[in-house]
Amino acid sequence: MNAPIDPSALIRQQPFSMHTEQALIGGLMMDNRLFDLAGDLTAEDFFYDDHRKVFNIVLRQISAGKASDVVTVFEAMRDDERVDLTYLTEIASFTPSASNFRRYVEIVRGHSLSRRLMAAGDEISSLAGETERGFEERLEQATSLLSKLRTDEARDEWVSAFDSMVKHTHVLEERAQGKRTAWSTGLDDLDEVLDGGLIPGSLYIIGARPSMGKTALGMTIGLNMAMHRPVGLLSMEMSHSDLNDRMTTMLSHVPMGTVKRPHKGLQWDRIIDGVEKAKVLRWYASDESNLTIHKLRLKARRLQRKSGLEVLIVDYIGLMSGTDQKQPRTYQLEEISRGLKSLAKELGIAVVCLAQVSRKVEERTEASPNLSDLKDSGAIEQDADVVIFIHRPIQAKPDLGPEWQNYAKLSVAKNRQGRSGCVLDLAYLGEQTRFANWSGPAPTASVRSTRKGMSDV
Repeated sequence: MNAPIDPSALIRQQPFSMHTEQALIGGLMMDNRLFDLAGDLTAEDFFYDDHRKVFNIVLRQISAGKASDVVTVFEAMRDDERVDLTYLTEIASFTPSASNFRRYVEIVRGHSLSRRLMAAGDEISSLAGETERGFEERLEQATSLLSKLRTDEARDEWVSAFDSMVKHTHVLEERAQGKRTAWSTGLDDLDEVLDGGLIPGSLYIIGARPSMGKTALGMTIGLNMAMHRPVGLLSMEMSHSDLNDRMTTMLSHVPMGTVKRPHKGLQWDRIIDGVEKAKVLRWYASDESNLTIHKLRLKARRLQRKSGLEVLIVDYIGLMSGTDQKQPRTYQLEEISRGLKSLAKELGIAVVCLAQVSRKVEERTEASPNLSDLKDSGAIEQDADVVIFIHRPIQAKPDLGPEWQNYAKLSVAKNRQGRSGCVLDLAYLGEQTRFANWSGPAPTASVRSTRKGMSDV
């Protein structure tokens, strides 16, 4: 039988230095000007509870512009029976040299991070033994625990205007040389409005009513971009078979009808051309359904590690589940949209997420969506850097003339870093389920549609 564990042995395993903590606090009480060298050290970085309390008092007094020394700290802690004047005097007198203060901060901070890593390891070990939650969710939580340690370590620093501008001139120079530019979508007018295309770290929402072409636009952008960079598509609505049918029509430029029914005259030479095009594409698709934000983050990280990932297309947000399905749907969508934005920044990728808009759009004369039509959640609008809506007038008004058949318009309702309110013309090639650049002026209402009172389109 194993001997019982001595609790003191567990304490000894924790990395800490009592003398360094005392020297740091004592140095601050001796010379309040050292406060600036403490950086973003917090009371939680100290191992001993008494040291946390004393540091908090010193921090509060100095932050308020008041002198902080042994006497003022003792007065602030008079009600705490465990801290006496003798103890505080001992801390202050223990400081070997205030000139080593910066090193004391580094040691205390280093021990604190080590203890947090140990705590994360304990929590991960506990997660491994859980049986109530699925493995993917637990793995995502474990990954997040470690990621948070990196985030905590990467402390933000203030940067002066001059230093920022000097550094940014190098960015501008690289842009002028064709580097560090936005990533082209392959749709010229859209690139123009977005100042070159998609920006890493940003969340793009493409919204529309059903059958307007959300998936077609998402795949058009994705396949265009996959010629130059790795793109991932998470399709929760279509199977791999359906996605492959679409990809065949888009790359081979053959009608969907002949792909579905090849006996009607499939052009095999074009199919072979499409296969050759696919050979050079860095395009990866998954048809796993009912994803939570945890599973999605895990899949995105895996793809980035394995094959690279710069653009992620999510089809579509309405089919994702919240981590707690007992919560209201609005709350779940807030969790998802914020998670997507956070993922874009964390991985340095552009996230393109498709979304349905409210049925109320169909009750309006123009039937063009706006921001308030994003279904179930204002958080999607808030978290997105860019919101784009698709509208195909002939879908809303089938009596329009044939010149409207391949016409679609995109409205940029929100653009955090650029122009919004712009309306773009695109060609929708329905038989090939893809979008392309529109040439020439937009159609105007035909005689037939005008007689029916549709001249406002």
